[in-house]
Amino acid sequence: MDVLIHALVGLHIIGIACLLGGFLTQTKAMGRGEARMVPAMLHGALTMLVTGVALVGLHQAQGHTVNTVKIGVKLALLVVILGLVYVKRDEEKVEAAAFGTVGALTTANVFIAVLWV
Repeated sequence: MDVLIHALVGLHIIGIACLLGGFLTQTKAMGRGEARMVPAMLHGALTMLVTGVALVGLHQAQGHTVNTVKIGVKLALLVVILGLVYVKRDEEKVEAAAFGTVGALTTANVFIAVLWV
C-alpha cells in the first residue's frame, strides 16, 4: 500500500508541475496580453484532482486521520482552478486577471499543502 501511496504522491507532484509550469511558460505572454491556457495546465489540474482524491481515500482506508478542513480548502481552490482552465482553454487570449488567478491559486494550494499541518 505504501508503494501505491508514494506513486500517487509522485503523480500529484507531476500534476502540480504541469499546471504551474504551464502557467510560468506563459507569464511573459501574460504581460503582453497574449497568454493562453495550454493543454498541460488542464491535464495537470485533472491529474491533481484524481490523485488527490485517491490519496485521501487511501489514507482514510488505512485508518489515518485526515484534516478535512485542509483537504476541503485545497479541493475548493482546485475546483476554481480547474473551472477557469477548462472554460478558458479554447480562447486565443486570456485576460491577465483570470490567468494570474490560476497561478496565484496554484501557488496558494502548494503552500497550503506544505505549511498547513
